[in-house]
Amino acid sequence: MNDKPKFEVIDRRKKKAEEEQEGQRQPAPPAESAPPQPAPGGGPRLVVNESKSEARREPAPAATTKVVPGAETEVPPPPTAQESREQKKAYDASAQRLEDMVRAQNPAAGAPPQMSFEHLVQQFYVSAMIQMGAGTQEGQRPRVDILGARTTIDLLGILAEKTKGNLTEAEDKTLQTVLFELRMAFLELTNMITAQGIQPPPPPKRA
Repeated sequence: MNDKPKFEVIDRRKKKAEEEQEGQRQPAPPAESAPPQPAPGGGPRLVVNESKSEARREPAPAATTKVVPGAETEVPPPPTAQESREQKKAYDASAQRLEDMVRAQNPAAGAPPQMSFEHLVQQFYVSAMIQMGAGTQEGQRPRVDILGARTTIDLLGILAEKTKGNLTEAEDKTLQTVLFELRMAFLELTNMITAQGIQPPPPPKRA
């Protein structure tokens, strides 16, 4: 039995076109079967406890390719230059509308900082340190996700490998320093865990 995780790559452009064609071929559903509309002003809705009948009516994703790690796979074609430009333009406009809403509610707030490579590295650093128990309030037991921390550190290592030769001196120094500190913290923590060993569960209490 193959226990390797499987992923799906979805070509959203092809899926959207097929959904539009399918909607033109099928008649509109009766009014009584239409799903309830969200209240005005509502944001994205999280759906929980979906019934089995609703799950069966959900169409299967179109244009999907199952990806098995380590195997040669096919992926959807990349977007064209025009598609990328249009999407970037729409993304910037949407982000600007969101920023205007936030600043209207809080006029004292300044403009958000421009994202940089240092921000990306810092995000990895903070995530890994939290996974290794940093930031725990005094008096509370640290919650450690050592496997998650390893994944985050390995991702940062991949970033260092793939960007080699394309970074400024300051960016490379920041990346290498952060990666060194995270690996040292991981090494110290794993040494503590392995030294303690796996403790047996406590004996059951007698009635």
